[in-house]
Amino acid sequence: MNTSRSEIGKLGIMLGAALVISGLVRYTVMGIWEKNLWLVIGGALVLVIGLALNFESIQGTFTSRTGKLGTNMGVLTVAVIALLALANFLGYRHHKRIDLTSEQLYSLSEQTRKIVANLPKDVTVVKFDKQEDNALKDLMAEYKGAGRRLTYEFVDPGVKPEVAKQYKATAYGDTFVAAGDRTEKLEAGQINEQAITNAILKVTRDKLKTICFTEGHGEKSLTSADQQGGGFSSVDKKLKAENYETKTISLVTGGGSVPAECAVLIVAGPKQGMLPGEASAIGKFLDGGGKAFLMLDPETDPQLDPVLKAWNVQLGNNTVLDFNLASQMFGGGAVAPAVMSYGSHPITQGFNRSMTIFPYVREVKVGSASGSGVNTTSLLTTSESSWGETEIKPNVQPKFDGADTKGPVNIGVVGSKSLGENKEARLVVIGDSDFASDGAIRAQRNGDLFLNSVNWLAQDEDLIAIRPKNATSRSVTMSEGQQRMFFWFSVALLPLLVMGTGAYVWWKRR
Repeated sequence: MNTSRSEIGKLGIMLGAALVISGLVRYTVMGIWEKNLWLVIGGALVLVIGLALNFESIQGTFTSRTGKLGTNMGVLTVAVIALLALANFLGYRHHKRIDLTSEQLYSLSEQTRKIVANLPKDVTVVKFDKQEDNALKDLMAEYKGAGRRLTYEFVDPGVKPEVAKQYKATAYGDTFVAAGDRTEKLEAGQINEQAITNAILKVTRDKLKTICFTEGHGEKSLTSADQQGGGFSSVDKKLKAENYETKTISLVTGGGSVPAECAVLIVAGPKQGMLPGEASAIGKFLDGGGKAFLMLDPETDPQLDPVLKAWNVQLGNNTVLDFNLASQMFGGGAVAPAVMSYGSHPITQGFNRSMTIFPYVREVKVGSASGSGVNTTSLLTTSESSWGETEIKPNVQPKFDGADTKGPVNIGVVGSKSLGENKEARLVVIGDSDFASDGAIRAQRNGDLFLNSVNWLAQDEDLIAIRPKNATSRSVTMSEGQQRMFFWFSVALLPLLVMGTGAYVWWKRR
């Protein structure tokens, strides 16, 4: 009878454990408790009955020396499993990864974290596909860890066609960012931090800001790219990608004033001077709390002296030259100085040890006047080997003389003026417009400088520097002699050394 009872108990233990495990596995796969809860409960009851029927045998096992050792090992095993389960639970509830890349390629920028942490409404990112995109899943885990109001959902349109219809998904791989009744579709192949964050801003912000460009004085064109890459078509695309609207305006035909819709006014490389009424309109716009970005090339007189003087800015009548190696690396020669010295300002935050290139730039500096409530500081400074050349002659090697400005030379300033009641006028002046042209905007940090300037002027500091990070190239370049030496060392010398060492050890032990 005892043997029969013990056998029944063992059978009950195995059957009960199998039922409990089956219920838990089914729940893990199906994600539904209702269909598996009774399986787990039934299995637990059978397991308890089996243990009760086999109690004496189990008790004897635990009281023996071997049983005690087994019990200790079992308790230790359960404790380790419990700790691992707790660690996984905490990892799920509090997502955290460590990014060891020097450029932090797999971490969200601080600006993106601020945006997600302060979302004004709930945001959902939805991916439609047959299989989960692990790269996007990992990225969205970072987003979800930055703010509680963002969720991510993967949907198989074949399983949930009603959801695909709701978002108007037409193909596998379609990805959407939605908030309330507003939805933004991400461009295929461009699903990255910048695209997702910009889409979040689009669906959560009530109004897009307008960036206005003056026309009528030979300024850079937004609509066409000339053959030399001197247009601003890339600028137009980049601004629209960062959720701005762009338009050109005439201060003459527009009633002699800057339209109220202009969040930022940009004067991009005028070749002819502005009329007194136009300069006055820009001055009034700034006095009323407006924001302006003046990019003024050498050998031109923009006729904006009243505006610049009011902001304690002086425009040099020269062209900055620099014969150092950094300026020569990009093919522009001495007339395209490379800047690596920046003022302490949000526009250039994080620019240390990186370059901006300015093809054909003039001196722009802070004046000697004070007062008037304007706070103007230097933003961009060339190297000590540069100077401001007052006269460039064809086929004549320029040399520094007493009439020139000795380097370092300031080529950009930034200013602000508080007008009370949380109102502030802002101004950026750079002695070059070509740095943001189609042919130069991709050089080093040129694009970041232009876009950061617009972000700061538009009071969108949270947009500054959220652009994609690039991995640093760590490829090794060797000369022909170095390659030959590496080949003989790795293919001939090193294997012979290993074999020789092995033969010597064998001979000594023989």
